[in-house]
Amino acid sequence: MLKFFSRALASLQQLGLLAAVVWMTTLPAHAADSVVPASSMPWWFWPLALFVTCFLIGIVAVPAGIGGGTLFVPIIGGFFPFHLDFVRGAGLLVALASALAAGPMLLRGGLASVRLALPLALLACMSSIVGALLGLALPASVIQIALGLIVLGIVALMLAAKKSEFPHVAQPDRLSSALGIHGVFVDGASGRAIDWQVHRTPLGLVVFLLIGVMAGMFGIGAGWANVPALNLLMGVPLKVSAGTSGLVLSLVDSSAAWVYLNRGAVLPMITVPSVVGMMLGARIGARLLHVLKGSVIRKMVITLLLFAGLRALLKGLGVWI
Repeated sequence: MLKFFSRALASLQQLGLLAAVVWMTTLPAHAADSVVPASSMPWWFWPLALFVTCFLIGIVAVPAGIGGGTLFVPIIGGFFPFHLDFVRGAGLLVALASALAAGPMLLRGGLASVRLALPLALLACMSSIVGALLGLALPASVIQIALGLIVLGIVALMLAAKKSEFPHVAQPDRLSSALGIHGVFVDGASGRAIDWQVHRTPLGLVVFLLIGVMAGMFGIGAGWANVPALNLLMGVPLKVSAGTSGLVLSLVDSSAAWVYLNRGAVLPMITVPSVVGMMLGARIGARLLHVLKGSVIRKMVITLLLFAGLRALLKGLGVWI
């Protein structure tokens, strides 16, 4: 099953790149005028800037396990002249692209679990559609403030938690045992084989139902919530949490993205260079996840979430425009 899932992700990645190239070549030149009417820059400057920015985001997003959308929405929404609805629509596809690009490598390295991801992603997929509809109905300032508060709350939770690199689970619960949610991965930094199992699975399913709503509402993929839920709540090792988060993102984001596509909130000029840059950067990030220490990944997660949360909160309050 792992081989089938890995091949499927690789096929989707190739199709995504091909579609991006076709879409970019058929993009009408006048699209830039409708997106950035007040900018004095030439129309090609913004797609190029998006590509470079998303390439760098992809490198750090995969080891952090937060998905590219977590950084994409506050950074692009704050420093690029695009409306927030278009940024959120592109953010879901960006998070999906980074997850698809990194998925095969994570599966082959044992850093992602299909058995763990599928039941969680199933519930999150359904609730993400509700979240997407709710997000498009609310004012942009309300979304920014709520996003900033939630992300900063996650940062506080991770700072308070200790020994989250390899959580100790004394006894798995009945549901996780019935579903066969357990595994072994080899830590590339130490060379040790780590056995892992999970607990509090029913509560985890409820939490991921709420995570799906937030993923669709904020358009950021909710990788920032996946990792703490898997690691701190269910007792999954940090590296496996980061890798499995990518598999959950690849399923959840595809559901929420259809709502933004149907409402016309996805523009090729924003989405195509962002997706291509993110997929290329995510392949490098997947290799870094295998060799970096868990403590380094934890610090990276906290730093990136702190920046993204402060930026979104200040943007919503009108302090940092």
